[in-house]
Amino acid sequence: MTVTNETPIAMLTVGQLKEVLNLEQQKEAVVQNDFTDKKYAYGLKGIRDTFNVSHATAQKYKDGILKDAITQYGRKIIMDVDKAMKLFNAKGGMK
Repeated sequence: MTVTNETPIAMLTVGQLKEVLNLEQQKEAVVQNDFTDKKYAYGLKGIRDTFNVSHATAQKYKDGILKDAITQYGRKIIMDVDKAMKLFNAKGGMK
């Protein structure tokens, strides 16, 4: 018997049910791994620590060369570190 999305659960054997549940768990694990590879820094302190700069310079970076790597919701600043490093290296840093 072929198991489809329309197959009633009552029609499945225990083995078929285990297979279906195992496939769903594997799909969830793949999706979760995509997010764990990203690195984020938070706030101006995160920018300061990542680039070892002063508060004023971190503010300039946020509004300037790192703008595309920054997401801001109200006062919350989130920086994608990998993207910020690429932008920083492409621009050669602020002078």
